[in-house]
Amino acid sequence: MDDNSLPQTASNVKIGSLAPDFTARTTRGPLTLSALRGRWVVLFSHPADFTPVCTSEFLAFAQAQPQFEALNCALVGLSIDSLPSHIAWLEAIRRAFGVRVDFPLIEDPSMAIARAYGMLDDSNQDSGTVRATFIIAPDGIIQAILWYPLSIGRSVNEILRSVAALQRASQGDALTPEGWQPGEDVLCPLAACQADIAENEETWFHVLKKDRPV
Repeated sequence: MDDNSLPQTASNVKIGSLAPDFTARTTRGPLTLSALRGRWVVLFSHPADFTPVCTSEFLAFAQAQPQFEALNCALVGLSIDSLPSHIAWLEAIRRAFGVRVDFPLIEDPSMAIARAYGMLDDSNQDSGTVRATFIIAPDGIIQAILWYPLSIGRSVNEILRSVAALQRASQGDALTPEGWQPGEDVLCPLAACQADIAENEETWFHVLKKDRPV
């Protein structure tokens, strides 16, 4: 893995910042994060291969991959385990469940990527606390960060929904309300509704009744 360009701390990795670039070995060959520019990316880490919660997540991500692809969103997994361990684990998943994991899984034995993204504290010597998800826009800017403890599996459906909501909001003409799903009503940005609000203060919660996806 080429980690020479990675920052030594994660103090600046936050929503709105540029995702740290890296080149690493994966189960699908070498990968450079910036080579995925032009697509949305879900970069997610897991504590360890051959563990029950992580296996359940990978099954769900693999089964939902066509839905992510329909959103022009690439899935990229990561853990500090070695490439041979990754390959053996994904083959075990295929044999046990009949599910192929076709998205890349990064090896990070030096923990350089995990630390650059704040997935690990600088003093950590293992991956026990790593279960992080970063949603990255086509321009490389981090749009959402989701954190889960070791004992709790992520909701792949919520990550998928979040990507769709971020894409809708990125069009600039709407906000998405709680639990929004594609095709449902959206909210008008306050700045676009100031004239209406001046006449009727109740319009601060303005719903566009007919969403028109682009």
